[in-house]
Amino acid sequence: MVQNKLHHAVTGMTAPELIAARADATQPNMGLTTWKGGAVQRADVTVAKNYLHEDEISELNRIVVMFLDYAEDQSRRKQAIHLADWARKLDEFLRFNERAVLPDAGRVSRDDADDKAHAEFERFAQHRRELAEAQGEADNLKALEDLAKERPKRKRRKPKDES
Repeated sequence: MVQNKLHHAVTGMTAPELIAARADATQPNMGLTTWKGGAVQRADVTVAKNYLHEDEISELNRIVVMFLDYAEDQSRRKQAIHLADWARKLDEFLRFNERAVLPDAGRVSRDDADDKAHAEFERFAQHRRELAEAQGEADNLKALEDLAKERPKRKRRKPKDES
């Protein structure tokens, strides 16, 4: 729930809403702005943070650092805050910082967002395979053409007269 509150404060969407809105097989890298490794994998498409733009990541990081500083200050002053209180404290913190506060659980469930992201990924992966196959065929054709150019041309012999 804390993650959803933070995402909502930055984007106006919960993590599942963000995934459902931005997972798009027709976009480069499926709409992701960050992911692990070289190529986008199935696991990458269900991580909301992977869809955040640079300015959104910067905002999210700034809010998290401020809130952690607040939490550390509470701890150093021996202020007992129970786990159940943290959601309320986060709401108060967001209001104080004039950020949007998540009023409910959001309009998209985690399962629905994951299902949409996985379906989009299957379309994206199929297209990626087709492009790789087409590129492989083009590379093979070019290699054959290059070999044909390198091959010495043989002179044709004239048939002997059978007289």
